[in-house]
Order: sequence, then C-alpha cells, then structure tokens
Amino acid sequence: MPKVTPDEGSITMFTTSWCGYCTRLKGQLSREGVPFTEINLEDSPEHIDFVEEVNGGNRTVPTVVFPDGSAATNPSLAEVKQRLAG
Repeated sequence: MPKVTPDEGSITMFTTSWCGYCTRLKGQLSREGVPFTEINLEDSPEHIDFVEEVNGGNRTVPTVVFPDGSAATNPSLAEVKQRLAG
C-alpha cells in the first residue's frame, strides 16, 4: 500500500466525491493554507482497508492522517490546525 503518513505540517485526507463533509473540510483547509494530500477512495480503492481499520470497520470519510501517524474521523478545521501545531 502506498505511504499515507504525510510530511510534517500537512495531512493526508481520505475522501469520496459524494461526501459533503469532505468538500467542506477541503475548502476550509484551502482557505487557511493548510497543505493536504487528498486520496479519493473511489479512485484508490486499495486504501479502503486502511480507512476501515482506523474507523472500527466503517468506511467513514473524511478520515485524516497526521504526520505522527495518528488518524481522526471528520475532524474540524480547528482540530486539524491544533494537531498540526503540536
């Protein structure tokens, strides 16, 4: 499986094209200048097992991975910024 842990100061976000929460978070991150890598599960189904693993068997998006390897499900912009700040 490709590397999902992002570089320091950025996040990896697993999304789908139909997820409103994903669209909202992407817009907020872009407006705030928070770098992120988006992985759409519809285009990259090899990541579905990872998303289900960190979400107790559920395919919940957005799932965000932080540089320390931890993950959060549907985090707020404030949570993302706080966790990136350390």
